[in-house]
Amino acid sequence: MLRAALEIIDRESVDRLSMRRLGEALGRDPMVLYRHAVNKAALLDGVVELVLEQLTVDATDPDWRHQLRSIARDFRRLAVAHPNTVALLITHPLDTPLALRPLGTLRPLEHILELLTRADFSSVDALHIYRALFGFLHGHILNELQEIIERPEETSDLLRLGMHRLPIGEFPLLRALATELADYDGAAELERGLDILLAGLTTTMSAAGARPRRERRS
Repeated sequence: MLRAALEIIDRESVDRLSMRRLGEALGRDPMVLYRHAVNKAALLDGVVELVLEQLTVDATDPDWRHQLRSIARDFRRLAVAHPNTVALLITHPLDTPLALRPLGTLRPLEHILELLTRADFSSVDALHIYRALFGFLHGHILNELQEIIERPEETSDLLRLGMHRLPIGEFPLLRALATELADYDGAAELERGLDILLAGLTTTMSAAGARPRRERRS
């Protein structure tokens, strides 16, 4: 049922998903589906869980930087594969208090906390790192999926982006970046952002591999 719901969302949109349309796709009476999901919100919770089940987190990886980079790449892959679910992945879980969210939405958080505490971060610092990583990821994904070329047939980057509409004499720095804006590469941009984020975390956070291990009291 959840796979069929995800297919409808991928093909059309979240708004087009309904118990009636899902029943038609499955060849079932929509009323029967309410035995498995009491309403559309519960159905969407299940779809979010289904997508996040595909997010791989290896909490035993001894290289926390490598693992966070791998998680970020995996999250982007899922978002690009299911762009119509991005709003669900980013905002839907936040509509519910943490302890009441579907367990599948909490497992990536738990596993990342385990990864980072294994690397000798405190649990509080591990939470800050998780928030920093996913704050960056959410912003990156929204930027990447909303990058729009107004007139792709044009050969001038200024015209392709519609920047000729900007007031003449204003936004000179933005105009100068027309080629870079038109040639946006989501995967490469992700890597640049991760380089900056992970370098900052390594500098500011104390953990095994980032700074010398602090002596432990017996």
